[in-house]
Amino acid sequence: MSDPSQTISGTAAADADGHETHGKLLPLAVGAIGVVFGDIGTSPLYSLKESFAGPHPLLIDRPHIFGVLSLIFWTMTLVVTIKYVFVTMRADNDGEGGSLALLALIVRHRDKVKWTRGIVLLGVLATALFYGDAIITPAISVLSAVEGIETVSPSFAPYIVPASLLILIGLFLIQSRGTAKVGLVFGPIMLFYFVVIGVMGVFGIIRDPRILGAVNPYWALNFFLLDPMLAFLALGSVVLAVTGAEALYADMGHFGRKSISIAWLYVAFPCLLLNYLGQSALLLDDPSAIDNPFFRMAPDWARLPLVALATMATVIASQAVISGAFSVTQQAIQLGFLPRLRITHTSAKAAGQIYVPLVNWLLLGFVLLLVLGFRSSGNLASAYGIAVTGTMFITSCMLAVLLFTIWNWNRWAAGLMIGSFLIVDGAYFASNITKIPDGGWFPLLVGACAFTMLTTWSTGRRLMRERLFENAMPLELFIQSAMKSVKRVSGTAVFLSASPEGAPPALLHNLKHNKVLHERIVILTVKIMGRPIVDQSDCVEVTELAHDFFRIVLRYGFMQEIDIPAALATAHKCGPPFKLMETSFFLGRQTLIASERPGMALWREKVFAWMMRNAESAMEFFKLPPNRVVELGSQLEI
Repeated sequence: MSDPSQTISGTAAADADGHETHGKLLPLAVGAIGVVFGDIGTSPLYSLKESFAGPHPLLIDRPHIFGVLSLIFWTMTLVVTIKYVFVTMRADNDGEGGSLALLALIVRHRDKVKWTRGIVLLGVLATALFYGDAIITPAISVLSAVEGIETVSPSFAPYIVPASLLILIGLFLIQSRGTAKVGLVFGPIMLFYFVVIGVMGVFGIIRDPRILGAVNPYWALNFFLLDPMLAFLALGSVVLAVTGAEALYADMGHFGRKSISIAWLYVAFPCLLLNYLGQSALLLDDPSAIDNPFFRMAPDWARLPLVALATMATVIASQAVISGAFSVTQQAIQLGFLPRLRITHTSAKAAGQIYVPLVNWLLLGFVLLLVLGFRSSGNLASAYGIAVTGTMFITSCMLAVLLFTIWNWNRWAAGLMIGSFLIVDGAYFASNITKIPDGGWFPLLVGACAFTMLTTWSTGRRLMRERLFENAMPLELFIQSAMKSVKRVSGTAVFLSASPEGAPPALLHNLKHNKVLHERIVILTVKIMGRPIVDQSDCVEVTELAHDFFRIVLRYGFMQEIDIPAALATAHKCGPPFKLMETSFFLGRQTLIASERPGMALWREKVFAWMMRNAESAMEFFKLPPNRVVELGSQLEI
């Protein structure tokens, strides 16, 4: 495996305040409630139920109810509040968060970091596991909400799976239209949802106020002393209460750290805790309610409206993770871990509103297979959790690198904090490993496939650049030899080159076949930096060579859209302004031939060649005018 960190570069100081300056704090906090907390907000639908009625059932008595509830409370406190809200969200990359943004931030300081290659692999693995989470979240969320109709009448049970499938198909079908308009109502709906589940919890607590004592950590410890093995296995279900915690960090670029912190501390956390307390109080009074304690808390007349509200909440949670998959894919493409894919911008105002057709249809296919294969949220819960806890554990490892080597925290304080995070995350991950035979294999399989694709593309690109460089002629030598005998014709020729060194193959092939050169030659290289956004003043770098040859390097952040014609319009010191109708863009298209040469296994070389053939056209990806593009093909052995 090569060092994929070579694809990530750049130097920039992080903006500790994120994006708060782009809008008022309260509207951003309401928006965060709608987008960021959809996943974790719908966890009460299934997490407490699965702790008692899952693969490892527990006695529904006071010690076990208090023990599970205590674990849920302290897990939300330690993992979400302390780890993510107070610590991890400070690790922003110019305001952006998430595994790839954190990875780019660390690699930017590679001179301070040892084992950079290993850190990159961890970041890529976290990204791969995210795709498994993105498939399971819509399936389990929508199923758990629709299952509430069974509490209205058992006769509705046969309609749960068909209704869930219709809702999910409709959700994925509207993705191409964008979510800008729908997003305006996400916040208020989820705010109403949190208020409702909080009020439900209050009425449940009134039923048995003794349940408030469960926040005492004694009960969590007592659970382990009472039955160590069952308590350990129960962690695999308890962690379902914090699925979606990673979204707080990943969506930081959209809403900012302060607004997300306020939304969690003053709305989401209190309402979730009240609901879990209410469900637990109900179980103390009526253990038979374990079949669906969330909906059993509501009076009969309110259950059908509650099913409708919960379904809307799960659709919003699913929408958030689908949009997250689109954003992660875009980052992976820009950072060199995926080939170019068709990306459609669905909003003229919001740059983050994108749609990736291939990812959308792949997610839909897998989600439908999950619903048809597992058929209930209880069965799916066994598959849920391992990807989430794996990502959390990896985030803690990457955070350790940041604290010790880049932020230079006090080693004792950092060690105590990171050690606590690793112990907690490791315990939850270990507990979820026991669920592999019951469905946990699915997200691991998806993660393994995604990891293979990500690393294969990164390694293949490096090998391809090395092979091209082996045969590359120094540009200065090319200019000196070409000027002696080659005829110049009017116009400008722009040759795209992956490397800022040497003469690009397309330039050599053009001269070989057409035997002319344009009066102005531009060698253009696009570089993606290890920061989300590059200021326009730093985007274009022009170097004048000789005889009207110029080398231009365009720098973009990994969250930015690449538009070469627009960038060239701002280029100075390279002759007259660029006129598109007088400019030809030359692209090299390599036909890859897998070989036994050192670098990658033969099967991975074939996979890379397949990915290369099916990549989106560079012409469309770079927004080049179709009638001004010339592609020159060649064969390359890797």
